[in-house]
Amino acid sequence: MGGGALIGILVASLGRNTMGMLKADLEAAGFELIETHISWVFLGAAEVFKVKRPVDVGFLDFTTLEKRREACDAEVSLNRRLAPEVYIDVVPITVDAAGVHEIGGEGTVVEWAVHMHRLAIERRADELLQAGLLEPSHVDELATHIAHFHEGARCDAETSRHGEVATIRRNVKENFEQTRGSVSEYLSAEQAREIEAWQLEMLDNEDRFMARVDAGRVRDGHGDLRLEHVYFGTDESITIIDCIEFNDRFRYGDVSADIAFLSMDLAWHGRVDLAERFLARYARESNDYDLYSVVNFYESYRAFVRGKVASLLADDGDASADARERARREARRYFMLALAYERPPLVPPRVVAVGGMIASGKSRTAATIGTLLAAPVISSDRTRKHLMGRKPTASMQAEAWSGAYSPGATETVYEELLRLADIVLSSGRPIVLDASFRTAAMRDAVRRLAARHGVPFLLVECNAPRELIAERLAAREGAATHESDARADLIDEFAARFERIDELPSSEHLRLDTSRPRDENRQLLKATFES
Repeated sequence: MGGGALIGILVASLGRNTMGMLKADLEAAGFELIETHISWVFLGAAEVFKVKRPVDVGFLDFTTLEKRREACDAEVSLNRRLAPEVYIDVVPITVDAAGVHEIGGEGTVVEWAVHMHRLAIERRADELLQAGLLEPSHVDELATHIAHFHEGARCDAETSRHGEVATIRRNVKENFEQTRGSVSEYLSAEQAREIEAWQLEMLDNEDRFMARVDAGRVRDGHGDLRLEHVYFGTDESITIIDCIEFNDRFRYGDVSADIAFLSMDLAWHGRVDLAERFLARYARESNDYDLYSVVNFYESYRAFVRGKVASLLADDGDASADARERARREARRYFMLALAYERPPLVPPRVVAVGGMIASGKSRTAATIGTLLAAPVISSDRTRKHLMGRKPTASMQAEAWSGAYSPGATETVYEELLRLADIVLSSGRPIVLDASFRTAAMRDAVRRLAARHGVPFLLVECNAPRELIAERLAAREGAATHESDARADLIDEFAARFERIDELPSSEHLRLDTSRPRDENRQLLKATFES
């Protein structure tokens, strides 16, 4: 059945104002209707037509044909940033003098629709998750993909304004005002007050939000990063659809607000481990560990927004009974999740410092521990290059202990490591630090950080025979993908400057021989952190 026949059914049915008849007609024609609070989405075998519902729900107004056309144009333009092959065009729905409806006909335009290619639902992230097929590698690739998108996204005075506390507070208060009459169906009065008080209290710390603005982290993002909008191609491509087009202030915002939608969604689906992995990978790829200063707030905010949206559909008399009941269940879960982000974390915070000689296996070990703890890993190599305005794999080789590796520069790097670790710990999460920690003073500083937060501390010292270290360094020579600038002629001098680790009690010091098989060391580390 072609688009013209579909739209004939659509417009005739809309004219009758009978959604039940429309649904029956479409099902008979082989199309599936998906209802949202703002759209009717008609799914064919290979194509999709999306029509805006003529509604005004406060944060959007689609009540006129002109407004719906503008929203369709914006949807196509904005979504081509992350799904260029999916969004075909905006198509008019016309009716001629004989009452015949078609797409792009010669008659009067009576509606507009976004025309899209249909994507394979089995490749959608939430479907993969439900089938047990969403792998950690998918999460890593997605985090990297979004980090690159954010890096090139619009960032100017207009977008930055939406990261200011006054603007965020308006959005937060609007959420609570719009749910005053409905939230009692899902939360007790005390629970509702608790969420509202906590979110507004978080906004009282204006400096942390302004620091995000000053750092250029408020951008024109996606605004609705949910699992059901993410598709993984069999060719390892990633397509993300359905960004917010109807209200710029919901799309402009802190990149942390954007990724918090996905981490919250993973948690909503019961995969907190993947949610934390996603955040950690994004922080690494974007060099944005400061996001942990605000991400708990944004996760709660996003969960409440989803609860609000679901509650609107639950109260929509035009929606089917099944759709309303499903929306009620979703609203209850989202509102409860919004409350959960101010509670103790599932993974208790701790500090793990991974140190040792150059090429002793620190980075691989730190990555393994980060996976085991679902914790962010902060690398001294990446931090050093970020501070110098260089890419992670850019070479900064110079004379030993000079330039970017001078004592002063190294001190600055360690200060930044500790600053970022402090932010992560303050969010209630564990942190893994990947650096040499070659002096007792360096080790003492990170140990004192753990003590200030009242959390456990462990230094994992990586060791390997000198011959193996030399082999590893030789293998890196000239590699364009390695982040370390260490080289073989530094082995002896580095060893001479490395202060023996004998000041820590055995409970805070683990020696790891990285010449052993990786699986053996992983099991040892797993046992260490599970005990």
